Amino acid sequence: MRLSVLDLVPVRTDQTSADALAATVRLAQAADRLGFTRYWVAEHHNMPSVGATSPPVLLAYLAAQTTRVRLGSGGVMLPNHAPLAVAEQFALLEAAAPGRIDLGIGRAPGSDPVTSFMLRGSREGVAEREIQNFPDYLDQVRAMMSSRGVKVQLRDGDYLLKATPAAVGEPRLWLLGSSMYSARLAAAKGLPYVFAHHFSGHGTEEALAYYREHFTPSEMCSEPTTFLTVNASVAETREEATALMLPNLQMMARLRTGRPLGAVDLVEDAQAAQVSDQEQRIIDSGLRRAVVGAPGEAAEQLMALAEHFDVDEVMVNPVASARRGTDPATAPGRERTCELLARELF
Repeated sequence: MRLSVLDLVPVRTDQTSADALAATVRLAQAADRLGFTRYWVAEHHNMPSVGATSPPVLLAYLAAQTTRVRLGSGGVMLPNHAPLAVAEQFALLEAAAPGRIDLGIGRAPGSDPVTSFMLRGSREGVAEREIQNFPDYLDQVRAMMSSRGVKVQLRDGDYLLKATPAAVGEPRLWLLGSSMYSARLAAAKGLPYVFAHHFSGHGTEEALAYYREHFTPSEMCSEPTTFLTVNASVAETREEATALMLPNLQMMARLRTGRPLGAVDLVEDAQAAQVSDQEQRIIDSGLRRAVVGAPGEAAEQLMALAEHFDVDEVMVNPVASARRGTDPATAPGRERTCELLARELF
């Protein structure tokens, strides 16, 4: 089974943004060294707990710090960006790191309405239009990254647009989603598809079944190609793995109950925190959906997940926080999660 990493660049209460980035570099280098297949970074905006705001910038930095692992976006939220800009950024990344770049594209804004409004330059009404045009924009990005480019029909002739002057390869395009909409679109366009199982865990079976049953072969992809994501925390004991995951679980509970968000707590602060009954139910549900435990049981959970959903690759989001006294520029719990899984499964 192949393993990959999803990184939101979590920012703990003891970290600056620079610290979180330094920890991400260490984690990416560990994934590169350990034999993980991909290392993807997310796009979120104006969130105190997430440092991953610009996938192409971060991927360029990580490409210079790694040698083998595929690097990608998980994902670029296309409604936030001009299709040509996305195509140019990832075509340039592919030229800099040939054969190593994935472009995962999603439809969600990745932030709250106010931040989304500002991302688009305060252009009134553009949000709904960009989402409605998402399938067309997806086609445009795909075409502009190819060596052929895309022709725009004008009154006095065609105008050719290319993301890069002389492409020798293309980033691997993936459609991301957590709903039936994305499954239908990926199947219709013949695109590789990733279901965000780590986000809610609901609807995974239905989405993957639809995608596989209705998949239309394309020039890019001759058969259904998919994997899924899952939150993970692995340590020498189940108790320690659970303790390291608790801050992330509490953060998700606050998000889903509408409470203000902050940076990711340290373990000791999370253990001392008071939570409501509703939040505790969300925490318990998140724990049941996650891969968490000692190395052997965590590996068994991953293999069972892969078998249940019939995938041969799983992307883990290592959500282990840290204890007091940890070097802020490191994320030892996240690194250890990857190291222990690699030891069991590779």
